[in-house]
Amino acid sequence: MNKDNWIQLQTICSHYQVDVSFFTNLHDLGLIEIETVEQSFYISENQIHDLERIIRMHHELELTPEGIDVVFNLLQKIERLQKELVTAQNRLRLYES
Repeated sequence: MNKDNWIQLQTICSHYQVDVSFFTNLHDLGLIEIETVEQSFYISENQIHDLERIIRMHHELELTPEGIDVVFNLLQKIERLQKELVTAQNRLRLYES
């Protein structure tokens, strides 16, 4: 594994002031992926945007990992539906012209 695009979990924990168990719970729920290399845990840089959203939900709304799972899945569904709506609107404009 190339460590250039991965951030050590301990660094993320200290930066966001969140316990490691919180991230393992998120991993168990399938919300984030954690890679293990030489007994160290890493999270991909690609997950940082979603991870920050999850941490804000945890801190600001005081949601448990299970609550975050529900909210996060609903937000993803809304984003998907918005993309589908834009696609349908673009098709409709094509036929209206």
